[in-house]
Amino acid sequence: MQKIIYIVNGPNLNLLGKREPGIYGDTTLEEIAEMSKNAGKQNEININFLQSNDEGKIVDWIQESVIKSNGLIINAAGYTHTSIAIMDALLSIKIPIIEVHLSNIYKREDFRHHSYLSRAVNGVICGFGPYGYIMSINAISNIIDN
Repeated sequence: MQKIIYIVNGPNLNLLGKREPGIYGDTTLEEIAEMSKNAGKQNEININFLQSNDEGKIVDWIQESVIKSNGLIINAAGYTHTSIAIMDALLSIKIPIIEVHLSNIYKREDFRHHSYLSRAVNGVICGFGPYGYIMSINAISNIIDN
């Protein structure tokens, strides 16, 4: 049976490659999506790669993921540090969840050191740039298989 993973990306990640390349690098979100889909194929996982600047849409995808997928990877971007609504949505689902960030949030501004999402996820991967998505796919595949 084919495994399905939702990868949900939050606000401003559509600007990757142009936005603050010193922090986020020059890889675009489209390139990360392609890398993620290739990693998914290697793990026999179908990747549903999504991005929205709208908090409500992200909550909708989280709620949908429990019905249509085996696991969820989320980079909520700025909502990581502000959204109780996204945290509550994550707490309401019972599938494996990995939180991923391109930058090391603990080496940045103090307000980025707190994640509302972290209490609802199986694990957090940060600071590895686009490779963090591949690490997340490998980790969630392992969780699903075991």
